[in-house]
Amino acid sequence: MGQTLTVTVAVTALAAIGAVAAASLGLMPWLSLEAQFGETALPDFGVWLQVGAALLALILLLYLPSCSRVSKLEGSHRRFHVGMDDVARAYRSAHDADRAGVFALSGEFDAVRERITHLRQHPDLGGLEPELLELAAQMSLQSRDLAEVYSAEKVKRARAFLEQRQQEAETLSDQISVARRTCSELREWLTDVETEEREVSAEFSLLERDLRDILPLLGYEIEDGPQPNVVPIAKKESKS
Repeated sequence: MGQTLTVTVAVTALAAIGAVAAASLGLMPWLSLEAQFGETALPDFGVWLQVGAALLALILLLYLPSCSRVSKLEGSHRRFHVGMDDVARAYRSAHDADRAGVFALSGEFDAVRERITHLRQHPDLGGLEPELLELAAQMSLQSRDLAEVYSAEKVKRARAFLEQRQQEAETLSDQISVARRTCSELREWLTDVETEEREVSAEFSLLERDLRDILPLLGYEIEDGPQPNVVPIAKKESKS
């Protein structure tokens, strides 16, 4: 359709330009039209219309080739993008199968052929072009070592190991939290005990002071001994 439009515009432009050139040389008459704008007559309106149509056709003739090239580039880019998407899907399928240990052949030619056979049997990739399948198979072969290192079994073992480490870390964190709560409770308990001991000591000092004030009035003497917490009491002898 694009080529037909280009040919049509080219023929039309050449015909219009040829008609203008022939009219300018007197080989054929100019286009004659009677036109007026309101009450004002427009002389030579047909000549200007013929020249304008020829210029428009010439502009279209110069514009269409570049537009056609842009369209071709866009179509090529679109086909390339679609082709690369298909290659990526095919490579992903072959790489996943390689990680799962589907391919067993070690030779380069046999390995590529085995991968192409696998891709052709795939329900979503069997209709792709052979070149795309071959490219995806070669890409998969190049990443064979990577697929072996990150095979599904090894990744599964690594995940299990990390899950076990995470569980151990969570258990240790819970134990540390319990230990912190226990330390906080013991610290509060120690503070309460020390506070209670200070209160008891203060009460004992008040009691001792009261006894020192009261006992002499009752006829008892307080002897200071080596133990400050023991108050010896001796009865005074009555004077005759």
